Amino acid sequence: MIRTYEELSKLKTFEERFEYLKLNGEVGKDTFGFDRIFNQLFYRSKEWRSVRDKVIIRDNGCDLGSEGHDIYGKIIIHHMNPISIKDIESNSEFLLNHDYLICTSHNTHNAIHYGDESLLFQAPAERRMNDTCPWRNK
Repeated sequence: MIRTYEELSKLKTFEERFEYLKLNGEVGKDTFGFDRIFNQLFYRSKEWRSVRDKVIIRDNGCDLGSEGHDIYGKIIIHHMNPISIKDIESNSEFLLNHDYLICTSHNTHNAIHYGDESLLFQAPAERRMNDTCPWRNK
């Protein structure tokens, strides 16, 4: 399945967007292995930095481009369709096309790759009166 921003943007909730993107990968499985230098060179390129900035602006710096999920800290631009060395060597359309990219936080990025919802941001529990004094709760 080819994932696109056009399709993703039709999904209204953060949870729906996560389900659309999650990959169910394996922890510790390298995408590039010993050839990691290729993707590191790509991510330092002038073209990538320019596209990265435009995607951040498009998504308003929000996790999965979902309003109300502002990213505080480092923003990761996620390739919705995992890239390979062949993509870099052939300058594949998946590398720099905005329709295949989305903003994520570090935790969301890991949750997408490993299919682990427990890595996603959890809002604090709603506080109630006397919730720290169980004997006063009625």
